[in-house]
Amino acid sequence: MMYWIVTIVVVLIISYFIVINGKAFGGVPKGKRLERIKQSKLYRKNKFQNISHTPSIAEGYNMTKVTLDFLFGKKDPLLKPLKEIPSVYTDLRKLDKNQDVFIWLGHSSYYLQTDGASFLIDPVLSLYGSPFKYFNKAFKGSDVFKPEDIPDLDYLVITHDHFDHLDYPTAKSIRSRTEKVVVPLGVGAHFERWGYPENKLIEEEWGTETKLKNNIKLIFTPARHFSGRRVKQNDTLWTSYVLDTPTKKIFLGGDSGYDTHFKMIGEKYGPFDYAILENGQYGEAWRYIHTLPEDVIQAAIDVKAEHIIPVHAAKFALALHPWNEPLQKITSLGKEKELHILTPMIGEVVVLNGSDQQFSTWWED
Repeated sequence: MMYWIVTIVVVLIISYFIVINGKAFGGVPKGKRLERIKQSKLYRKNKFQNISHTPSIAEGYNMTKVTLDFLFGKKDPLLKPLKEIPSVYTDLRKLDKNQDVFIWLGHSSYYLQTDGASFLIDPVLSLYGSPFKYFNKAFKGSDVFKPEDIPDLDYLVITHDHFDHLDYPTAKSIRSRTEKVVVPLGVGAHFERWGYPENKLIEEEWGTETKLKNNIKLIFTPARHFSGRRVKQNDTLWTSYVLDTPTKKIFLGGDSGYDTHFKMIGEKYGPFDYAILENGQYGEAWRYIHTLPEDVIQAAIDVKAEHIIPVHAAKFALALHPWNEPLQKITSLGKEKELHILTPMIGEVVVLNGSDQQFSTWWED
């Protein structure tokens, strides 16, 4: 009996190491990259730290119970949409390169063109927001864009390395069409393992300003979150970005719980023409690492945004709220504060040089 138990344990351990070392899990920072990480002021006690103390779960909640409820608890009947999500397929390859546009690709993935440069942010364009097929599948209608739809890119921009923001199949597919990759410190290890040359990587930490083409500046700014594609967390950095171009300022929020950094960013780099902010996949238990809708509103006020584009919803069920609740709440709260919330369908073109576009309440159909 003991022999079989030992055999099963050994097989499980070997299987785990085979899986965790698969390409989808990326690389581990080492060598020069690891030395840079260790010298960072943001890296203490063998991991990157947030500005404020940030527990993974809020006071009054039990991690075991929260996990069990998420996996096995009774689900809201609208956790996933009952029918196909409305969307628009826009051929990104045929866009006028001189037109300044934003196109949401679902969840936190979006395509930007501004000032003659193209950007793809946090692309997850395979059918699953996880390292495994058949787990965390995209809602029907939210998956109209595939990796092969992405045109030649000036910049691939990654906010952090979680699987719902950095997808190996997508990164692999667009490698030959990507001029430069912008990542927070440590995340470059994944891209090098996936065949991206070091000279394609712009890999920095908060406070770093890098010059891009056409007099565009990109600034790495704080976020309140965490990272990791393996068991160890926070061995790579997470970030937000300020995109400062000759014609506009755009805040790329990434994933973040609410904190003082939003006000700091607004005072130092604002006001912003557009703020693209996380709004979805939240819960009271996770409020330190994901903004609740009321926090998104305050963050938009803090960064001094004229227009707010909410993302991080309507593609995957990563929390227990109804799939359309984030959009219902953000639009309602935005009206109360007289804020301009832009809510395009997936694939719908947002013209960044116009402020009078109106969008339907497509999530209510």
